[in-house]
Amino acid sequence: MEKLLKLGLVVAVLLGLCGGAGAADETTVTGKVVCGKCSLNQAAGCQNVIVAADGSEYYLAKTEAADKFGHVCKGEKTAKATGTVSEKDGKKWLAASAMEETKG
Repeated sequence: MEKLLKLGLVVAVLLGLCGGAGAADETTVTGKVVCGKCSLNQAAGCQNVIVAADGSEYYLAKTEAADKFGHVCKGEKTAKATGTVSEKDGKKWLAASAMEETKG
């Protein structure tokens, strides 16, 4: 009986670790969405970028959530975006799975 309880505890711990691994890959970023070309003068073409409060910049990859949010050109919107972050050519890219405009 004691071995069965220990096995159950081990399985529960492993399931907890596996369940938390996927959530750790997602990041939520809050900040101002601006155009990387028109506002930041850093991109060759128009590209939404979230500038977080700490100054970090996250270029928004083309996803359904980012498309629904729309492009910001020569202006800004405050937003919260959740997704996975990767790095390419020295820039952070956020593939948003959810994005919403917030009150700034």
